[in-house]
Amino acid sequence: MLDSVEYMHTRRVVHRDLKLENILIDDNLNLRVADFGFACYKNVDALNSYRGTMTYMAPEIKEGKTYKGTQVDMFSIGVILFIIVQGIFPFKEARKEEYFYNLLLTGKIDTYFQKVNGTGLSDGFKDLILRFFAYDGDMRATIEQIRAHPWMQSETFDMEATRTHLLQGLASKQQASVSAQPGQKPVKVKRSVTMV
Repeated sequence: MLDSVEYMHTRRVVHRDLKLENILIDDNLNLRVADFGFACYKNVDALNSYRGTMTYMAPEIKEGKTYKGTQVDMFSIGVILFIIVQGIFPFKEARKEEYFYNLLLTGKIDTYFQKVNGTGLSDGFKDLILRFFAYDGDMRATIEQIRAHPWMQSETFDMEATRTHLLQGLASKQQASVSAQPGQKPVKVKRSVTMV
């Protein structure tokens, strides 16, 4: 996903509506970004239009401030990553008045992670996610900083081995579905897989 967003950003294109529903995966688990209806190009560093989806939207958009499109895309990637790792949204919306986001803004980090059942998350992940969710867009992590972050440098994760494992599991489920005995309902296989 970082590669896709970096490709857009180096061409002065920002998406402004990155969310799970706009991330597609093909049969070989290659990621595709979809729905460029809110995308903008060229003058991406001084935007002020209200664009995006509430739960993925950066606070500067909600507050009607002038914002950098690259920074709001990074905020949305943080929301996506949190959902993939934790299985829930990190907050309803990034507003000072919203309970969960306010915990982050007021430095009640331990309370926040307790409330989102994240006490078992690694310190590295917590640090990374907080960089994504910075209130000030200028303080938000850039793609380069994210790639260099210790959580992203974990030697225990092998992208190609993970891809192979997932594809083998999918093929096995598909074979089981085809091999269902007569009279039995075939097993339905969910075809979408999301990777960051």
